[in-house]
Amino acid sequence: MNQTTENAGLSSDATEVRAQKLKLLREQIGDVYPAHFHRTITNAELAEKYAGLEPETESGETVTVAGRVFSSRNSGMFIDIHDASGKIQIFSHKDTAPEEARALLPMIDLGDIIGVTGEVRRTKRGELTVNAKEITMLCKSLLPMPEKYHGLADIETRYRKRYLDIMVNEESKLRFQQRSRIVSSLRRFLEDESFMEVETPMLQPIYGGATAEPFKTHHNTLKLDMYLRIAPELYLKRVLVSGLTDKVFEINRNFRNEGVSTRHNPEFTMMECYWAYADYEDMMGLVERMFEALALAVHGKTEFEFGDKQLSFKGPFPRVSMPAAVKEATGIDFLAIKTDEEAREAARMAGFEIEKDATWGEVLAFVFEERVEATLIQPAHVVHFPKDISPFAKEVPGEPRLVERFETYCNGWEIGNAFSELNDPVEQRARMVEQMEQAHARGETEKTLDEDFLDAMDQGMPPAGGLGIGVDRLIMLLTNSPSIRDIILFPARRHKVD
Repeated sequence: MNQTTENAGLSSDATEVRAQKLKLLREQIGDVYPAHFHRTITNAELAEKYAGLEPETESGETVTVAGRVFSSRNSGMFIDIHDASGKIQIFSHKDTAPEEARALLPMIDLGDIIGVTGEVRRTKRGELTVNAKEITMLCKSLLPMPEKYHGLADIETRYRKRYLDIMVNEESKLRFQQRSRIVSSLRRFLEDESFMEVETPMLQPIYGGATAEPFKTHHNTLKLDMYLRIAPELYLKRVLVSGLTDKVFEINRNFRNEGVSTRHNPEFTMMECYWAYADYEDMMGLVERMFEALALAVHGKTEFEFGDKQLSFKGPFPRVSMPAAVKEATGIDFLAIKTDEEAREAARMAGFEIEKDATWGEVLAFVFEERVEATLIQPAHVVHFPKDISPFAKEVPGEPRLVERFETYCNGWEIGNAFSELNDPVEQRARMVEQMEQAHARGETEKTLDEDFLDAMDQGMPPAGGLGIGVDRLIMLLTNSPSIRDIILFPARRHKVD
């Protein structure tokens, strides 16, 4: 009963023993996987209710608990069972447990799920315990559990078989509980800010709202090629046009047919929101309030550790102009440069490898990514992006090459992206045509104009601020997780043939 087997090297003998026990159990008790069993209390509720019970004291009350067997000692006299809320000790002895209950003990293995009815007491050592009067087999586990104290040594197995990772790794379990709390708190924050939640299509006939390679599929009935969305932006803007609400948001799943890394997964979670009669300055304030609220929800304070760094989500965050940041880091004054060719030459002279047809704005953004991004450890808003990489943002007054856009960085990562949204339908069409032509030049021949969205813009969209937050990266920061695969329950992996 105490022997366990590492998942990477399952013993066929151990598996066969469990199969034999299952056969015997079916013969002896019939249904080993009963449909109906009702516990009266969770393990955490039991611990809270009887927190004041003194050692060597019986409560005089009977409860029914259930959970997975994690340890067994003295031939099953002491068993620890875990449910989602915690563990409780089960005591089975001839002085307290009837023979029928004790007869089941040799058939119980680590990993089995059982239900127990009995009286609550606290042992001499202070352990809260249920004296078993009745034991019910709820699920016979046919595979040995991973070794409890060493967990899953193989990182790939942890990601591929997440259920085992969470089963034996309290840190992983806590991380996903925190993820749920963060997403819930994010939704509650936006609702408290009077934003209305909506749902927009995940299957779209025309992909847009970002520059990314889409996943393509086909609808048989409609006889139509469709795409998994890369962003919900163009649909959320249609909501602003409709007048349904002045503040709209969606916590959504996006899909981009691109690389996989510690910060990228092809399926990921974004929050996008749009706020009529607001601008990018308002969205900066919204981000700061949001980050502070989420840090408080998870940590109870705005300061927390990420790796060897101490981060602070206490606003306001510094605001840094992209051209100014690049000038400080490299000495190149892009605002003094007039042409694309001059920009490429200045960057090459500084040691950067630049594409031969890169525009002024693309060169500026590339140099920023290479020299500045990694230095932005504490949260900061980088403002005034080049217009030629920001097709949906309004120009900065007096500087037509820049737009009212910011990205929020932390730990050298981009976490948020926001604009004073372009609502001039003529300018919007011109920029989207240019974006489409650039996509075609890159070989994206399926990229087309979203004429329905442009019709909506012709109808008139109020001035607005728009914001997108990378929820997964934000959760990575708040849970001290170095890889996006640590905070996605089932990250994308290559199919493994055993």
